[in-house]
Amino acid sequence: MQILWFIPTARDGHYLGTQLGGRDATPEYLQQIAQAVDNLGYTGALLPTGPFCEDAWITAASLISVTKRMKFLVAIRPGISSPTFAARMAATFDRMSHGRLLINVVTGGEPKQLAGDGLHLSHDDRYDLTDEFLTVWRGIISGEAVDFQGKYLDIQGGKLLFPPVQKPYPPLWFGGSSAAAKRVAAKHIDTYLTWGEPPEQVAQKIAEVKQLAAAQGRKVRFGIRLHVIVRETQSAAWDAANELIKYIDEDAIAQAQKAFASSDSEGQQRMTQLHNGSRETLEISPNLWAGIGLVRGGAGTALVGDPNTVAARMLEYQQLGIETFIFSGYPHLEEAYRTAELLFLHLPLQSEPTLNTQPILTSIASEKFAKQLTSAS
Repeated sequence: MQILWFIPTARDGHYLGTQLGGRDATPEYLQQIAQAVDNLGYTGALLPTGPFCEDAWITAASLISVTKRMKFLVAIRPGISSPTFAARMAATFDRMSHGRLLINVVTGGEPKQLAGDGLHLSHDDRYDLTDEFLTVWRGIISGEAVDFQGKYLDIQGGKLLFPPVQKPYPPLWFGGSSAAAKRVAAKHIDTYLTWGEPPEQVAQKIAEVKQLAAAQGRKVRFGIRLHVIVRETQSAAWDAANELIKYIDEDAIAQAQKAFASSDSEGQQRMTQLHNGSRETLEISPNLWAGIGLVRGGAGTALVGDPNTVAARMLEYQQLGIETFIFSGYPHLEEAYRTAELLFLHLPLQSEPTLNTQPILTSIASEKFAKQLTSAS
């Protein structure tokens, strides 16, 4: 099992739906979060993309020199950048970071935002473009000289002079719930991501993508994007969840839901259907809470509970085929520490914290207990 964290390049804070307790995404603050990720045992971190975020590539590049181990999951945008240019960027980043790049393929889901970037294609046409883009990108970054004539792309003599560290290229990650998205994932992607839907819905997605990938002679790995609210007790965790949304009023929910309705992303529509803008039924599956999705687009659910319970829910997803969890929590610096300190000991993680204090703490506790026994006798 791998766990990635999240770098909040838009803004961070203690609450949703208010400026109270908010934090700007300053270089210094993002560096603190990245160094926490680097030292606590996370595999790496996802950087978001879009008009409301700082640029993911520049932000990630600024964090290479202040980290040693963490990987950066950074987006390429078919239709916004060319595959040749994106391959050069990826190869350079991979070399400069000594092989710490992961690629998040983002086709996009909000037509107005895409129009602002000059992309005016329908939903399925964007995925057809993504198919062409990845065909070219994979060839070029693997060291091939590429000539490609498609419906959207015309590449003549595309090539890459300086190759990436990872072979054949930095792994490709991708999320999309539509039939068109799943076809692209089956053909090109290494790790397919789903947002945090109930286990039965996730199982259905995994089965569909596996079948499509098998038809291509390929195998795909699976990950899930969630928030997490873990506390020492169940009651404390649910109190923290309710505290997070205490400033959200009905007007804010209505405005957010109206905005989400304009998206042609099937994943966003599935997120919205989990709660339908209502506070009444936010626990949509045991310990899976949809409160964040009342006002936040994209990933809108969180695992909520004490460490044993959250770990048990994660293992349920793992049994379905999920290998990677991409978590976030508000505020991201404190929650990165809290999640690692409370949860990691209960999980079969691939990576280990660089500073493992558990043996030291166990030794101190044992020595103290021995002294108590001696004095009592």
